[in-house]
Amino acid sequence: MIEPTLNIRSIQHYLYCPHRWGLLEIDRAWAENVFVTKANLLHSRVHDPERSYTAKGKKVYTSVPVYCDAEEYDLFGVVDCLEVQQEKLAIVEYKPTMPKEEQFRYDDLMQVFAQKLCVDFVFRCDCDAYLYYADKKKRVELPLREKAAEYDAHLKKLLGEMREYMVRGVIPPKKKGQKCNGCSMKDLCMPSVKKAKSIRSIIKELDEP
Repeated sequence: MIEPTLNIRSIQHYLYCPHRWGLLEIDRAWAENVFVTKANLLHSRVHDPERSYTAKGKKVYTSVPVYCDAEEYDLFGVVDCLEVQQEKLAIVEYKPTMPKEEQFRYDDLMQVFAQKLCVDFVFRCDCDAYLYYADKKKRVELPLREKAAEYDAHLKKLLGEMREYMVRGVIPPKKKGQKCNGCSMKDLCMPSVKKAKSIRSIIKELDEP
């Protein structure tokens, strides 16, 4: 069986919640809330592949498709912004909100690490990488080179797990202690007792002669 090529963005989904990732990638379920809408509006300015501009001596390209078809990765995806200055490349990934107690979230870092791997593969470079937080209008450089071997080993482990679930068609169980209040998939993942009773009533009515 041919193993699936994975989208870079699914790495962040998997790290945030494997069960939610399974609903998205295996069940093809989807739901939106205010947080998803806010992120979509933020990304609309950088998800135009025809848009490029020059700012502060940098050539900026938006919505840049990248990939890495090396067997151990087999990834593809889109980089929000790719800045070019004097043949030096830098990834800028947009996020709506900066974490309260840290400079960046690990799942975001791993997403951008995979992006860097693909950019370096396509352009034969060693690019820099940043997260840009819209609420603070601040960019944070990610320390991807310092622990590159550690991140690479973890990425390969994650990709292996994700492919195994997809090939088997199995949705991962919920993580213990997973915070679900802000998740757009909460009602699909954990329907309320009232909704569950309503669904059972409908099914019962359909079964009655």
